[in-house]
Amino acid sequence: MPKTALISVSDKTGVAEFAKQLVDAGYEILSTGGTADVIRAEGIEVTDVSEVTQFPECFGGRVKTMHPKIMGGVLYRRGDSEHEAQAKDLGVESIDLVVVNLYPFEETVAKGIAGDDVIEQIDIGGPTLLRSAAKNHKHVTVVCDIEDYDRVIKEIKQSGDTSPQLRSELATKVFLRTAAYDAAITSALSEGQNSGMMLTNGTQLRYGENPHQWGAYFDLYDNKRAWKVIQEEKPLSYLNILDADGAWNLVCEYEEPTAACIKHANPSGVASHTDISEAFQRCYDADRLSAFGVIVALNRPCPAEVIAKIIDQKIFAEVIIAPGYEPDALEMLKKRPKLRALEVDSKKWKAEKDVTYRSMMGGILAQERDTKVLTKNDLTVVTDAAPTDAQIDDLLFAWGVVKHAKSNAIVFAQDRVTTGIGCGQTSRVDSTIIAARRAGDRAKGSVMASDAFFPFADSIETAAENGIVAIIQPGGSIRDEEVIARANELGIVMVTTGFRAFKH
Repeated sequence: MPKTALISVSDKTGVAEFAKQLVDAGYEILSTGGTADVIRAEGIEVTDVSEVTQFPECFGGRVKTMHPKIMGGVLYRRGDSEHEAQAKDLGVESIDLVVVNLYPFEETVAKGIAGDDVIEQIDIGGPTLLRSAAKNHKHVTVVCDIEDYDRVIKEIKQSGDTSPQLRSELATKVFLRTAAYDAAITSALSEGQNSGMMLTNGTQLRYGENPHQWGAYFDLYDNKRAWKVIQEEKPLSYLNILDADGAWNLVCEYEEPTAACIKHANPSGVASHTDISEAFQRCYDADRLSAFGVIVALNRPCPAEVIAKIIDQKIFAEVIIAPGYEPDALEMLKKRPKLRALEVDSKKWKAEKDVTYRSMMGGILAQERDTKVLTKNDLTVVTDAAPTDAQIDDLLFAWGVVKHAKSNAIVFAQDRVTTGIGCGQTSRVDSTIIAARRAGDRAKGSVMASDAFFPFADSIETAAENGIVAIIQPGGSIRDEEVIARANELGIVMVTTGFRAFKH
């Protein structure tokens, strides 16, 4: 007796070819509305659901499949004598494969569409069919994702049916999908008061922040993972991923080739150069002492020369993250098997939601990611002297770095290379002192970026003592006049941005 596949999809990509392969494997196709039309257009025989139910699709398509002959065909237990007898008495035929993807509710909301048009994109029959088939996955195969068509066909061709393992996996996927779908609806209808955040693909990490703490990584359900592991002899830890994220976000600030070394979620060195290998060398040289157990990020594909520099200089790097690796670099990575290599799909990364989440006080803090781009036109010169073009370039470069250092953050830079970084301190002057100490003689002629305003002029005085020539800061302190006057007295150029760049 031939098996029956019920196909009713919103996204019709590949559905006709899938149906054809099912027919070739001995299945009969049961379908609805537009899906049936697409399949028939390819010369494939289709039975309309309304022929089985003897009831027309109605209310503008709101009611199609919710009928005992359809739901019963999906839900009754095969091999259960009572269920089998009842199905026979009621004229309920077995439905063995259910293929449904849901109305594009999330996409509709993302387009800014509201009101009745959004309500019409709330699928009712689809989730009901999916959940019913998933509940009965011991007997029924359920597909909610077009990416699974090939897997299902492959198993059917090999053995005539899907395996229990695949049916269980697909059922789990369905419940995750319908839960996320309901969460998205709840979020939209509550205007964001209830979150639609769902976590999936849980992966155990080597450990959390410390070896005695367990750690795990999850993907947000509605984001395709934008990175993958190229080399991982030693599993990633919580801090490896945390630092890799910070490092990658930092180098993404820049259009030109840029490299960064990150330690404990803070940059130790950052450099831009026309050659990515030279950028890496300069960012490492900026603070070799701190670059121990470091995360390296490049915003260009990694050449073999960078890996050679890591090996030849015996740099202890935990992770390297880049948008790709040249073949010679991949070969050379094998010489450092404990160096974890991550590859980022830049297009997917940019397409991700610009929202960050942190667990806090038994709940979740959420905020928009700081993606504000600063340009020359955003700068206001507040001192008597104005910056040169070269100083403006360095000021903008330093601002891109200070955004990614923990507050209170101070960054010294010259020729698009950081010369000193002070961050994570309880006073801004302490951060300035630390940046100056790390810079040493390199501070002379450098510019300075501050992620927030100066509450006092003491940081300006420390900067002047160490040879800083120009400062970029948000402004907005009640002592701005005092701070600007001191900068004028000390011969330091100062510009303000009008907005701060805290990172805690």
